[in-house]
Formats: sequence, structure tokens, C-alpha cells
Amino acid sequence: MRFTLMGPFQIIADDGEVLPAATPKVSQILALLLTHANDLVTPDTFIQELWQHSPPRSALNTVQTYVHHARRLLTGDARPDSEQSLLTTRFGGYTMHVDDSAIDIKVFERLVARGRDDLAAGRYEAAADAVALALGLWRGPVLSNVPTGDVLAGRVVHLEELRIRALELRIEAMRRLGRLRELVPELRTLVHDYPLNEWFHGQLIAALHQAGRRAEALDAYRTVRRILRDELGLEPSPDIQWLHQRVLSPSRVPATPPAQRGGGAVVVPLWESARTG
Repeated sequence: MRFTLMGPFQIIADDGEVLPAATPKVSQILALLLTHANDLVTPDTFIQELWQHSPPRSALNTVQTYVHHARRLLTGDARPDSEQSLLTTRFGGYTMHVDDSAIDIKVFERLVARGRDDLAAGRYEAAADAVALALGLWRGPVLSNVPTGDVLAGRVVHLEELRIRALELRIEAMRRLGRLRELVPELRTLVHDYPLNEWFHGQLIAALHQAGRRAEALDAYRTVRRILRDELGLEPSPDIQWLHQRVLSPSRVPATPPAQRGGGAVVVPLWESARTG
């Protein structure tokens, strides 16, 4: 049995059949258990997720009813300690016993961590491959068909931030392989989807310039400058402005961006090696 949470929540049987959807509250219970797979989840956590700060008097009994239905959905047997039960009752709460490889968010996190380690070790091809596999698991907004309370909402935010990190890792791996220009279509989509992410804008400007598309690179700079001014009342960061000057006059501008000269984080690191790679 497999569980997908990135996109619509689905339970997929061993034969590939998608199980009928549970009611929204039962799906919410299952999603909470799966995000804490193999750990004890207390009734208080369920109550916080389902009702935040205003639980009814019957909250505990209602949680027990939802767990009963969730167990029956998984195995057709509502008994808490049946041989087939993935969802067991323990002192102080409930535990979902599922291997991490059967839960898409767990596989996603593992692949992103592998990609990060490969990149740090200089294994750029392996890093790009691992993160591409991770991103391939993303089928849309996390738990798009399930209501989310305080607990699940925090998990959703974590995964969305991790997706951005995965995108950054893949772009950086491709850049170090000298293949940044291949990502121009993807980068255009990213700056549309994340208009306030200057790093994505910087990579698009760099990729267009490397591809010899100076006019488009300058237009990309004007776009990010307008967005930042209109939305935040800010000018682009020094690194983005450095990129702009490099596009205008490469020979007259230092070969390293301000952040690199100051020892800080770099928007587009190792520009020259990427450009000649």
C-alpha cells in the first residue's frame, strides 16, 4: 500500500488500485498520521488539528470514531490490534506503521537530502538526478483535497519551502555542469510563480546572458526591478545589480558579485566558470 500527499491525497493498494476517498475528516486524520508515520500521535494533537482552540466536549469521542473509520478504510478491519492493522492504538495515542518508502513526502525529503549531499561533495550529475526524481513526485499543492488545521498547515508550509530548496539545488547542479541555459523555459516559469524570489530572477538573467540573449537578459532585469519596486518599494539586491552591469559591460565590471567579494552568500556564484563550462 502506498500513500501520496503531494497533490491530492490518495491511498493506492498493492495492485495499483486507488482506494475510494474517505470523508474529509477521516482523510485529515490519516494525513496527520502519515506525516508522523511510525511515531505516536496523541489525541491532543488530533484535537488541535481538527478544531484548533475551540474543540467540542465530544472531541475525544469524535477522534476515536474517525480513527475507527480510518482503520477500517485501510484494512477492512476496524479492530485496533488485528494482524493486518497499520494503525494501532497505544498508551497515549495512535501510531501508523508504514515504511517511509511508501509515503511520497518521505521519499521526497530523502531525495532532496541526497541531492544536497551530492552537490556539496561535487557529484553534480548525481545531485541533479536525485533532485529531479524528488521534484517528479510533486503532483500539485500538498493535500489539495484535504482540509488542513494548524498541525498539517505547518507541515504543508515545510514541504512547499523544501520544494523551493529542491528547485534551487537542481538549478545550481545544472549550472555547475555548465547547462544553465537549458533551464531558461523552467526559470521563466519560476519567476512567474515566485515573483519575489530574487535568486530565481538572477539565474534567469545569468542563463539568458550565457546563451547570448542580452536583450532578453536586460528585459528580465527590468522585470525584477519593476516587481520589487511595485510590491516592496525596494531596489534589486547588489548581486542582481551586478548581473545587470555584467550584461551591459562585462569587461568593465568585476568578475565576482558583491556578496562573493564580501564573503557572503552569492546569488549567482562562480559566474565565470559557469559561463565557460
